[in-house]
Amino acid sequence: MGRAGGGRRLWSRDFALFFVARAVARTGDGMLPVALSAGLLAHGFGAGGIGLAMASFSVCFVGFVVFGGVLSDRWGARRLMVLADLVRVVTQGTAAVLFLTGNVVLWQICLIGAVNGIAAGAFQPGVASVVPRVARDVQGANGVLRTAEALAMLVGPAAAGLLVAVFSAAGVFAAHAGTYAVGALLLGLVRLPGARRRDGDGAPGYLTDLAEGWREFRARTWMWSVILLWMALMVVMWGPQTPLTAAEIISDHGAREFGIVSSALGGGTALGGLVAIRIRPRFPLRAGTFALFGAGAFSAAVGMALPVPALAAGAAVSGAAMGFWGVMWMTSVQTQVPRPVLGRIHAYEVAGSVAMMPVGQALAGPAAQVFGARPLLLFGGAATLVVGLALLALRPVRNLTARRRLSTEGSAEVAGP
Repeated sequence: MGRAGGGRRLWSRDFALFFVARAVARTGDGMLPVALSAGLLAHGFGAGGIGLAMASFSVCFVGFVVFGGVLSDRWGARRLMVLADLVRVVTQGTAAVLFLTGNVVLWQICLIGAVNGIAAGAFQPGVASVVPRVARDVQGANGVLRTAEALAMLVGPAAAGLLVAVFSAAGVFAAHAGTYAVGALLLGLVRLPGARRRDGDGAPGYLTDLAEGWREFRARTWMWSVILLWMALMVVMWGPQTPLTAAEIISDHGAREFGIVSSALGGGTALGGLVAIRIRPRFPLRAGTFALFGAGAFSAAVGMALPVPALAAGAAVSGAAMGFWGVMWMTSVQTQVPRPVLGRIHAYEVAGSVAMMPVGQALAGPAAQVFGARPLLLFGGAATLVVGLALLALRPVRNLTARRRLSTEGSAEVAGP
């Protein structure tokens, strides 16, 4: 195992701008689950309403992210990301007005979630393609970003819980819109080396681009096998987790306590990111899978109806597991895939990994009525262990060898000891 690269390789002007933009926007994103859950519960919508609102985002995100990958590779990642942030300034500002006036109708909230999902689908492919172009130390950059985003997710829920308790959900939505405005401004200042637009005369068509991306995705067994298992986990654990844990914790302990527990999740994720900056395993997905065994601790803790300190501890363990896994996974994608198709490949793997989340979110309420919320959360926590064992059983996953970074042409350097 090696150690992190030097700061000079990482903290360029453009990476610093990208870093701050992501940290600010993610702080706003951390506020959203608390504000949305508390706001909808206050207007008479239960776990089913929360799940539908979240599913509207996820469905549109999954449906558009592949096209977002094509647009990112053709038009330029930065341009598309700025546009997506500006769209979300408008949608979250609209949500703030609805909650401020008390005119909250579920289909309107779901429509806002759908537009946000499309915008996120346009934004997300650029994340993968921008990082290798603004930082030479790709794993270090991903570790720093994951840590900062997790700290933002720690601050966001706690602030949102306090704001909801003192004021209302409307103020949180307004603040969320402001974070996207800041993100758009900072991303607009980033300059990407080697940026090339592929639209215009002589460029292949959109369907050709989609087909090429699919061929590249399908050729990587380590990637699609992980995604297939992730789809199952989305139905039984990740999809139901947010609406069910929100409903259980807010109902039993209050919005402020839910914010505290959510912050513990962010704190654990930050810890996982910090560890991933220092540890450079030869087999990154193998190391990430061992960490992944702790990812179901939060669901299990809520399922067992533990007190708030224990819920926070379970959330921290889950966050640390996902923080470390996330860096190992994202670095593998960014260093194993050639730059010209990276946006599309990332779009396909993101679409696949979250494709079943809206199913889990939408079924969370009805399934909880039939089986009970706590048994479902316990089952989801156990399913994480099964998925981890399955990943270790797959040779292409456990034996994927680390690479430092891709060259412009797509060749890769194998990491040293």
